Amino acid sequence: MNNVIETPSAASTPPSTGRHPWSRYVALGDSFTEGVGDDDPRSPGNYRGWADRVAEQLSEGVNDFAYANLAIRGRLITQIFDEQAGPALELKPDLISLCAGGNDVIRPGGDPDAIADKLDALMRVLATSNATILLFTGPDIRDTPVLGGIRGKVAIYNENVRTIAARYDAVVADMWSLRELHQPRMWADDRLHFSPLGHHTIAAMALDALNVPHQLKPLEPSEAEIKNWRDARRDDLIWARTHLAPWVLRRLRHQSSGDGVLPKRPLATPFTEQPPNSSLGNGPAI
Repeated sequence: MNNVIETPSAASTPPSTGRHPWSRYVALGDSFTEGVGDDDPRSPGNYRGWADRVAEQLSEGVNDFAYANLAIRGRLITQIFDEQAGPALELKPDLISLCAGGNDVIRPGGDPDAIADKLDALMRVLATSNATILLFTGPDIRDTPVLGGIRGKVAIYNENVRTIAARYDAVVADMWSLRELHQPRMWADDRLHFSPLGHHTIAAMALDALNVPHQLKPLEPSEAEIKNWRDARRDDLIWARTHLAPWVLRRLRHQSSGDGVLPKRPLATPFTEQPPNSSLGNGPAI
């Protein structure tokens, strides 16, 4: 279980009107932005995630704030371009977040330079909105047993992301520099997605990158959450059967975890308003 305990802080910044310039936020991407790994107790079958947490903070004190999340698990960067860019522009956002290319990079033969070319094309389209764009780098995966072998590819892709961000005057949310993500408790049981603690930590970093005061203070894990990698490796057999084998099977069948899944928030609505339950279940999302 990835239970977390919030610790109040006297340094919390109270929400106030006018603390940021945005009123319409649209999130694009894959399972990371959909929030996989962070089950939403308020919406069974869906996920919360860092983007929902950011939207919640942005909505404080902004009466007309609206939020849409078009991200779908398993999406490659070309699919994000084809399926999400057009609908995002139609929603007339003044803030867009984009994390794309991770599923491309982890695939065998994924070329980080070629993937970056696709990201550049996507950014070129999104930039026509004149919205502020928050662009994510990938995390430093040196200590993760599943992804550590492609650390070099992620580093190359990140350098391309920073170059593209500068080209389009985008704000960089730098997960690579977020040292807290080296802790095992930041990762979900599938060892590929982030836990609620990880999503919370990333949301705070994203708000800091946007220079937005917020109330997302560091969380302390419950005792059940403290687990080192040596203990985690004892569970390798269970993990392989539960998470790795289904992922390999989908690759062999040319299937995606996002098949049949729709965006959880296809329309820009107030954050406090419950979106239509459009996602068809929260099954395996690797």
